[in-house]
Amino acid sequence: MRRERAQSLKHVAVPYDSDRAFLDLVVPRVRAALDEDRRVLVINRPSRLALLAEALGGDARRIDSRPSSAWYGHPHRMLAAYHEYTRGRPTLVVGEPVWTGLSEPRVQDLIRYDSVINAALAAAPLVMMCLYDQRHVPEPVRELTPVVHPLLLGAGGETASSLFVEPHDLVLDGDHAPFPEPGPGAHTVRFTARELKRLRQTVGDYARTAGMDRNLISSLVLGVSEVAANSIEHGAGFGTITMWVEGRELVCEIADPGGALDDPLPGYIPPEPESPRGYGLWISRQLCDRVRLRHEGGVSRVRLHLSLDSATSF
Repeated sequence: MRRERAQSLKHVAVPYDSDRAFLDLVVPRVRAALDEDRRVLVINRPSRLALLAEALGGDARRIDSRPSSAWYGHPHRMLAAYHEYTRGRPTLVVGEPVWTGLSEPRVQDLIRYDSVINAALAAAPLVMMCLYDQRHVPEPVRELTPVVHPLLLGAGGETASSLFVEPHDLVLDGDHAPFPEPGPGAHTVRFTARELKRLRQTVGDYARTAGMDRNLISSLVLGVSEVAANSIEHGAGFGTITMWVEGRELVCEIADPGGALDDPLPGYIPPEPESPRGYGLWISRQLCDRVRLRHEGGVSRVRLHLSLDSATSF
């Protein structure tokens, strides 16, 4: 039986198949939100933003427009930006990534974060309309649209999705598959609490030798340090880090024999501002391109992926 959803968030999938359908579904709801004195944020490619601005006329000056390429460039930073933008004021968000040309990891991460929004922004006074142009959306995304959105919007209005799955229950392809073995030339270092400073130096040196952009090295070192500190505090008190290069990205795996995480959405939900704990994975997800977790054979593994170059490797 599905649980009743009492939170403030209204998270709606909006499939459409023409420019006319796009305007018919979006324009009335933007105007209604402006009439209700809601802040309105529209995230889309420039041609869609221009089309909407023309239809809104003078009201276009009252909305905040952002390009999809910038807003969706890093899924976890996107989630953090939503938290900041929607804090304390009723908001309508109308968003649409550009799915064409994205790698499979990026597509999967965007789908997962679309699901996580249901938990992370549950209490926000927010209506979020997620648009899907059926002419260009990949089939796997189309299939999962009703799975990660509790509501669907069509010409006949809103309906509840019978396929909706709560974020902590969502399983995507490969989620339970074991991690592949580290790549050739992998370097492993053991660490304890007394060796964290030396660990940070080792990671920085490895990244420099691998050719990582110097502006990214501090992000990698801090991301690794946060996860390693978590391993020491909440795990066995020691662990190992294995580093290697895959293509144009550097991968760091922190392994901890201390036990599995009991958080169903580890690092996806920001800690409360007054909390002294819970920032490790939240910070690491913002600093790195991708963070993946597994628990295998009594060992927790966290893999951090970061591009060697200033542009993301996704």
